[in-house]
Amino acid sequence: MTQIQADPQTVTDSINAAAAQAADALNTFASTMEVEVANATAVPEVELSIWDLCLQGGPIMIVLALLSLVSIYIFIERAVIINAANRQDATFMKRIKDYIHEGEIESALNLCKKTGTPYARLISKGISRIGRPMNDVLVAIENVGNIEVANLGKGLPWLATTAAGAPMLGFLGTVIGMVQAFFNIASQGASANIGSFSGGIYTALVTTVAGLIVGIIALFAYNYLVARINSVMNMLEAKTMEFMDLLNEPAE
Repeated sequence: MTQIQADPQTVTDSINAAAAQAADALNTFASTMEVEVANATAVPEVELSIWDLCLQGGPIMIVLALLSLVSIYIFIERAVIINAANRQDATFMKRIKDYIHEGEIESALNLCKKTGTPYARLISKGISRIGRPMNDVLVAIENVGNIEVANLGKGLPWLATTAAGAPMLGFLGTVIGMVQAFFNIASQGASANIGSFSGGIYTALVTTVAGLIVGIIALFAYNYLVARINSVMNMLEAKTMEFMDLLNEPAE
């Protein structure tokens, strides 16, 4: 029988060709696996909608929304009234002084009525008490001043309550949401995953964020209005002292 002997060069070429094909196959497989892993691990981009979060906050969000609307209304309404009360007429006291020294009490009262500001009502009460002891005049003016300041402060307790209560309501909503999230996880048992847990957490925290926002706005609004009312009080005290000095001045 004739033996067939292989050419060493041919065998080497065959081995090299087979190795090259195996290397190409491995590279192709590795590229395919990288693409599949990347697709499997890619997290789809999700936009965070504030409106959707507010809707998921539950009934507490409705309460916080009502508190914010009422607080905004009170702030605007009180700011307009307080700023109007803080306006002054530079010639008012001079005209009152002239009327009083000339004995025209009725004209002085009409000027106060026409001006219609808190300090004008203050002076009007003092004018109506002219002829009585100075202490009685001062007490009457101070009583009117207290009433005017109390009228300016209407609605401020609501702002103070909102500033303190809104964060607490938000925290209450978060606690309720956390309880519901943990209950859902416990109900799912072994099938529970981190997605359902984290979703319940950030949804529950929405009420805390909303409560803090409403509370901070109400707090700043309250402090601003209190500062403006204190400015009006200082102005009323100055007008009171000026009027009392006027009564003690001798007529020219």
